[in-house]
Amino acid sequence: MSGRPAIFLDRDGVLNDVVWRDGKPASPRTVDELRIADGAAEAVRAMRAAGYLTFVVTNQPDVRRGKMTAQALDAIHAALIRTVPVDEVRACLHDNIDACDCRKPKAGMLLDLAARWNIDLSASWMVGDMDRDVQCGKAAGAHTVLLGRDYNSGSGADVVVPDLRQAAAWILHTSLAALTPELQD
Repeated sequence: MSGRPAIFLDRDGVLNDVVWRDGKPASPRTVDELRIADGAAEAVRAMRAAGYLTFVVTNQPDVRRGKMTAQALDAIHAALIRTVPVDEVRACLHDNIDACDCRKPKAGMLLDLAARWNIDLSASWMVGDMDRDVQCGKAAGAHTVLLGRDYNSGSGADVVVPDLRQAAAWILHTSLAALTPELQD
């Protein structure tokens, strides 16, 4: 293995609860709308204790769309990292029309972080609540966990679990089993 393993975490619907707008899951636009998901901080702490680097990788086009300011986004991320101990937050501010390499489902944010932090993507995981998160992780060569939600297909990921606590438990169990094959039946 060359490099360190990492866990890439989508933000909305994974680390924090989504905000429902017009019947669709959306991102908080102010710190007042930010609600950290139950168990998120503990799950991230457990992953870090197991030796994983942890990163938030999130599409945030509302800045480009004029629905929130960059300062509001920075304030949300500052509030998030005060509670959830991640190594770095990366946000793609582009909209679909921009055709950038960083907007999920493209893998640009993961590939950039992997290069800068010396990450072994084949030993890493992408955890998200949207099908595009799974596509992004697979495009980067990482394992994938999808948090089952009414608004995603629930397919295509290596595993589907209900929440980040169970995602962390799955990842840590799977990683331990890979390191100690004699423990397997």
